Amino acid sequence: MTLLLQVSDTHFGTERPAVVDALVRLAHSQSPNVVVLSGDVTQRARAPQFAAAKAFIDRLRVPRALVLPGNHDIPLFNLAARLFAPYANHRRVFGDNLEPEFESNDMLVVTVNTTRRLRHENGVVSSRQIDRVARRLEHASREQVRVVVTHQPVAVTKPEDRKNLLVNHRAAIQAWAEAGADVVLGGHIHLPFIVPLHRRYEGLSHTMWAVQAGSAVSSRLRRGAGNSVNLIRPGESVNGRRTICVERWDYDEPAKRFVCESTEELNAYDTRPAPLLQ
Repeated sequence: MTLLLQVSDTHFGTERPAVVDALVRLAHSQSPNVVVLSGDVTQRARAPQFAAAKAFIDRLRVPRALVLPGNHDIPLFNLAARLFAPYANHRRVFGDNLEPEFESNDMLVVTVNTTRRLRHENGVVSSRQIDRVARRLEHASREQVRVVVTHQPVAVTKPEDRKNLLVNHRAAIQAWAEAGADVVLGGHIHLPFIVPLHRRYEGLSHTMWAVQAGSAVSSRLRRGAGNSVNLIRPGESVNGRRTICVERWDYDEPAKRFVCESTEELNAYDTRPAPLLQ
């Protein structure tokens, strides 16, 4: 069974060494098959920060790493670099593919680069990207959990976060649901939560979930939310669709380790009321 470790908003340059060490220990104890860094890998897109991120990933000893750019991974103050080579430092360390994929017998993970050189914070998913992801999802097998990863969220739970919603998220949700997506992973707002998208948007063809990760190892913490990561694994197959287990692991300050804060099983028969915000 595939195990995915979702790590988001590491903001290397502001990392907490003790938390980094604890996350390395968690990865070694859980042995995930793939780690997904869902954006804002660095604080200011500088070469030493990307090097620190790469060293961290190497320490995890996970067979496959998917590293997605966030808005902080484009230079902010170097305007020439931002305009003409916004991903240069990212590419030097993690390669030219800004939208990497992972596939196993029971999971397909498709990432989407939602950053834009002319946008400081907000992310956009284009019609071309929506169609590309949908076509890829349509070719997944019935046994695979279909996961899409963006940096900016497709759903929020607090009024102040509405401004952070991914531009064109509604069109993306409709198209990806029709293509069979089960989960959309995101970061950006440093707040972990799960939202049943099928109870927010009428007409979705099946259950579909937004799973957000908190800030993994950075000192840039949101009030009321500490450092946290998600572990995601496929569950049993029910009527041709797998359930999905999502574990949220929070950093315990006194113990200096990550502990499992909650476990949720996402399935095809959800009847929970959805949060009101969209």
